[in-house]
Amino acid sequence: DVVEALRTSLKNHDVKINITCTSKEDHLDDVDELVEELMQCALYASGDPTGGDYIRYQYGGYTYTYDNRQTDGGYDYTISIVPQYYTDLEEEEEVDAKVKEILEETDFGFVSSDLQRVQKIYDYIYENVSYDTVRKNHDGYHKKSTAYAALVQNTAVCQGYAVAMFRLLEEVGVDCRVVTGIATYEGESEYHAWNIVRIDGQYYNLDVTWDKELGNHDCFLKTDADLSGHERDEEFSSEEFYGKYPMAEMSYEYQE
Repeated sequence: DVVEALRTSLKNHDVKINITCTSKEDHLDDVDELVEELMQCALYASGDPTGGDYIRYQYGGYTYTYDNRQTDGGYDYTISIVPQYYTDLEEEEEVDAKVKEILEETDFGFVSSDLQRVQKIYDYIYENVSYDTVRKNHDGYHKKSTAYAALVQNTAVCQGYAVAMFRLLEEVGVDCRVVTGIATYEGESEYHAWNIVRIDGQYYNLDVTWDKELGNHDCFLKTDADLSGHERDEEFSSEEFYGKYPMAEMSYEYQE
């Protein structure tokens, strides 16, 4: 119940999230671990287009304060979490409206397969979103990494592309994750974000950012072996992660 309430507060962009609890003993030394675990659970991939990775990659962490008060039965705790959001609620409402518009215009009523859904969303982002070279290195401008930047402003960096892809694919019922790591091209390496998507029970890499920048479709639904220049962070390359998200052994080719 606490995790669900926390997740709802994050989706609502609540400025401060208060959690109260009671204990028979003093557990102040456990608060750090408790808050971290609660946040991880609230951001767990759940198949919700506006939850999971959508929240995780559009906020810059949190600060928190806490105190406890001794009572006859033990201790009453109050924990106040203050998240740092990259967008505000009004901007998220603009994203909601844009997502609805995109899905209505794309007309998924006649699309029967996940493969077709993926390519339609991929094509939309490929054709309508440009890479934000102006603010790429502006560390203080976090909006460049959001679905708002990609879908409403039509310019974003890789994380904005990946979050927009996640949002749209989850809206049409295709399981998707945002993954991060190091991307290397022509000897130059940088931190990067892309997607994995599920088709017929197996997952494929999808990097629309690279494809748009290079003017090709070489990162469309690729196996790990066929996705050159991408090295996942440890979180996404562990045996446990691959157990949950088994990768395909044969890539798809983009169909014009």
